[in-house]
Amino acid sequence: MAMLPNPLPQLTNDPTGTALGLALPPGRVIGPATEPLLWYADEPAAPEDLARLAPARRALGLHPVLLGGTGELAEWELAPEEMSYAGDHDAEDVLAGFWETYAEELGHDPDEWPGLAEAPALQRDPDGRAAEVAREALGEGHLKGARAALVPARRSADIPAAMGWRGPLNHENDTARLCAVLRSWEDRFGIRVVGLSFDRLTVSVAAPPTDPEEALVLAAEHFAFCPDAIGTTLRDHAESLVRSGSWTFWWD
Repeated sequence: MAMLPNPLPQLTNDPTGTALGLALPPGRVIGPATEPLLWYADEPAAPEDLARLAPARRALGLHPVLLGGTGELAEWELAPEEMSYAGDHDAEDVLAGFWETYAEELGHDPDEWPGLAEAPALQRDPDGRAAEVAREALGEGHLKGARAALVPARRSADIPAAMGWRGPLNHENDTARLCAVLRSWEDRFGIRVVGLSFDRLTVSVAAPPTDPEEALVLAAEHFAFCPDAIGTTLRDHAESLVRSGSWTFWWD
């Protein structure tokens, strides 16, 4: 795997990103000086900040995301060195393995993995949907008061592993395996990683399922990805996925 150039060191002495063609709000670079993990704003994000940071992704491979929740980032115990590369994992293999482990909890046969849901037609521009979800998320829930960040990554789906996020620690130690699933969802459902807090993840969805039976197959994927996020039955969860513009997962 070829290493991506990391433009973040250039922001150490130029935190507004002027030399890189950016106009960032006040913020700072976090991580080792030679290979920092992310740029992090000093103040809570404004509703349009994720959209304003989009040029950093297109020009530099710095993907915008909201980082929220209580406490400082130091308390998150970011560990990028413990993550593998998402591209080395097969999304369906990852999900099928989790299904075999957890399916009996919802009364399903561990040997009857339903496979991956079909990709619906794209209904919105993925980046436009992400900006919309970000505006809504900043007002409530785990991303209320979140700060904007920029993370060097190959694609939005890789953000959690690229920054060494360990939110799913009790479910999976190597977040890159879950990022392989996020990559698949990015391809099939137009997702973008919009926000992270200590143990929660929110993605926007530009191509949500419209067919209830396909939503049921997707619900099985969600359960395998994050069993804690399924509060009732797969069918009840599937109903909540039809035409939903965002998904949130949390790990206890």
